[in-house]
Amino acid sequence: MSLDLNALVREAHAKNDYDSLVCLIPYAKLIGMECLRLGDDMVFRLPANKDNIGNPTLPAIHGGVIAGFMEHAAMLHLLMFMGTPHMPKIIDFSIDYLRAGHYRDTYVQCQVWRQGRRVANVAITAWQTTQTEPIATARAHFKVDEP
Repeated sequence: MSLDLNALVREAHAKNDYDSLVCLIPYAKLIGMECLRLGDDMVFRLPANKDNIGNPTLPAIHGGVIAGFMEHAAMLHLLMFMGTPHMPKIIDFSIDYLRAGHYRDTYVQCQVWRQGRRVANVAITAWQTTQTEPIATARAHFKVDEP
């Protein structure tokens, strides 16, 4: 059975319910990732979850969870807005941790800097209290042509 990703994306946009797309990525589902449509923008949310804590002393979210959340947000962003007929594949990912990711909801927004026929470049910003104080920024390249 072939999965029609474009049909799933159209249905998700029509219903403003992106759970079916998040469920395509087991790790995104595991960490509790959510998608929120705000007008023309998409914001990804990682609700506070004790299972995602890496430093119980602060407490703070594990850096790997933050990076995984950002990477998968970028992948879903490409799938939702760039019309790729299949799941984008990560080529490289570079992250800068700027502040501790405390035990609270975390948000991510993505911006596609460039999409060619084969590769897309995405900038990703994660924050908790205000978007102007990011906890991490990242850059990712994805393979977007046919596998």
